[in-house]
Amino acid sequence: MTSVLLVAESDDSGSVGQPALQAIAAANRLTDPEITVVIVGGLPASASSLPVGLVLSISNVVESDIGIYEQATTDICEIINRVNPDVVLFNKSDFGSLVGPRVAFRLGAVFASDCMEISNAEGSIVVTRPVFGGSALADFEVATSQSVITLRPGSFPASTETGNPSVEEFISDVAVDQRASVLDTIEESREGVRLEDANVIVSGGRGLGGPEPFSVLHDLANVLEGAVGASRAACDAGWIDHAYQVGLTGKSVSPDVYIAVGISGASQHMAGCSSSRAIVAINKDADSNIFKEARYGVVGDWEKVLPAFLSAVRDIKS
Repeated sequence: MTSVLLVAESDDSGSVGQPALQAIAAANRLTDPEITVVIVGGLPASASSLPVGLVLSISNVVESDIGIYEQATTDICEIINRVNPDVVLFNKSDFGSLVGPRVAFRLGAVFASDCMEISNAEGSIVVTRPVFGGSALADFEVATSQSVITLRPGSFPASTETGNPSVEEFISDVAVDQRASVLDTIEESREGVRLEDANVIVSGGRGLGGPEPFSVLHDLANVLEGAVGASRAACDAGWIDHAYQVGLTGKSVSPDVYIAVGISGASQHMAGCSSSRAIVAINKDADSNIFKEARYGVVGDWEKVLPAFLSAVRDIKS
């Protein structure tokens, strides 16, 4: 039996999001898994039908702790000490990337980030994750009794099973001496599908030449019911918010289709999208590195190619 503690977050609609269902599917790849889910930030109604044994809710996340999560980190560690899991799973979200390493440090456990596969091998946990800036994948065997792992969104199909778990609210009796607090927050403006949840992503880079072309990318993404992404160069230039950034220092995504427009294909960017099922590249530089990674490529000026592409998609959809 493999004891698994899965730390999940409720999404913007107040339900258990796709990343949590994907993480349940990942946990089920382990030998005879016994899964406990911890939901941070309130208990969605859909939690009562998750295909797991136990659901614990940490609902006392105060506003001053958002973005710091000292109390949440302490609460999760307290739950781990009670449950004593073999594996602790987080999604590679902002929350998971911040809290996961802290939890591993406090436990003295191995931490493996951005994992795309997980399995058992002769009693040990084996994970697959990108190395060398995403240009290769490597398998790692966990050598400690406990491990903390973050999973790349989209790497596993979402679980469609249902269950009837026990549901409890976790109330900690450990008070945290907060050394920092959030003074102000800026709400991220976002419309449509979340970047991490999108099956289709239309991403723009330096080759677009400015912020205006991103409106065309938004039009194409809307027609394809997808999301818009961007390279770091486009974000650093101020053409689009950093919330859209894909890459080593941005978001890691695994859509069915990743359309890269005016993106050169630098290793730092490819590290965030290399697990896409199909990459479509549009670039006027035939020697651009993106064509080495793409399944389909169009050598041409995006100003001519993209409108024709958008028109063709609209004709198909109509």
